[in-house]
Amino acid sequence: MNLASALTGGFATDIGINQSTINLGNQMLFLGIMVLEIPSNMILQRLGPRKYMSGQVLVFGFIATMQIFVKNRYVFLVSRAFLGLAEAGYIPGALYTLSTWYRRRELAKRVAIFSFGMFGGNALSPLLASGILKLDGRQGISGWQWIFLLEGVFTMTVAILLLLLLPGSPEYTKPLFWKGFIRISSNEGILLQKRIAADYPEHEYKAQHIIITPKKVWKTVSHWRRWPHFLATSLVFSTWSPLTTYTPTIIMSLGFDRTSANALASVGSFIALAVVFAFAFISDRTNKRGLTVAIAITCYLITLIVGRTIGSNVGKWSKWGLWTSINAFAIGYHPVHNTWLQLNCTDPAERSISIAMWVMSAITGLMYGTQYFQAGDKPLYHRGLSIMIGVVLGGLVLVSLQELIYYFHNKHFVKQDPEGDENQKQLYIL
Repeated sequence: MNLASALTGGFATDIGINQSTINLGNQMLFLGIMVLEIPSNMILQRLGPRKYMSGQVLVFGFIATMQIFVKNRYVFLVSRAFLGLAEAGYIPGALYTLSTWYRRRELAKRVAIFSFGMFGGNALSPLLASGILKLDGRQGISGWQWIFLLEGVFTMTVAILLLLLLPGSPEYTKPLFWKGFIRISSNEGILLQKRIAADYPEHEYKAQHIIITPKKVWKTVSHWRRWPHFLATSLVFSTWSPLTTYTPTIIMSLGFDRTSANALASVGSFIALAVVFAFAFISDRTNKRGLTVAIAITCYLITLIVGRTIGSNVGKWSKWGLWTSINAFAIGYHPVHNTWLQLNCTDPAERSISIAMWVMSAITGLMYGTQYFQAGDKPLYHRGLSIMIGVVLGGLVLVSLQELIYYFHNKHFVKQDPEGDENQKQLYIL
């Protein structure tokens, strides 16, 4: 999101790039994430989150800070690719780590709170940028350089806090270099393990940090019943890419100055946090996982249709309201969809790989989603919105298909005991 704010500060003009190059740079970022997503997750399982995630955030923050030295198209593209490689595996690793601490009925709300970091960052980033851009020219540094510098240094500070505060799992309850604010004794760790074990049919705790073999990776990847999850995620999440990149400039085109545009762009993202938590609460409360995902996507689809239909015929504040609504509902389905997938995995290794595949699907969507908004479609991107309506509708159909696959499998399971493939030996959560 800091790239979107940097664009309002003249970043593209200063380094001599156009919208096509910006879109390509985002694709390079997402490609870097995709390439190392599963390998990174396998390394995390060996090293544990305390070591791997802390180091990863530190490297990412350093590369992000170095963007202040970007001077041309080539360096811009290379920096985006390295940012993607550094980020690979962080989200699935963090989601998996969360799942090692909480029971199934508690997970959706925790995944939603974790998402506050990512989606809340998109709310805070333009708000912070509206102030940081006022430093333009101080110490001979442009406003967009101040954005990359300050936000990059903050990220490296977070990495140090992770080293001091992040526990590993109920098996390894202490952070690496400090006892932490919340201190969990060995006996309390054992109680936590028993609590998690209550969700398994045999009520036995399974080691959470294990070595994932290529055979297990292939077995999980080839489990066809989960593929509608991945395809739907790719389609619907692809629409988030152009929104995060161009919402501030869209608002500027309505007649607001860059400071006001960045501040106003944050409103939709702040509302999105409440939307995310509301759907997570409904998902945990009702245990209707698939239905909650479908309702959340439907709400997003409605805002896109309304925005595309009447967006040209209203005043600037109404246009801002429409774009704010689109941003507010753009990711409400995402955390609850991830929880639905996790709850239908049979063991920690399968869950870890499935989360990585889910994130890879989302990143694939972001890669092609960068092309939805083209320069010839400015300023309100009507053609881009039409494409987004189509892909979100396709995602809704796939979510409905996923629900049907699980329903008919469960119905068959009740009638007769399956034999052979152990992937069939489970009832899926609808």
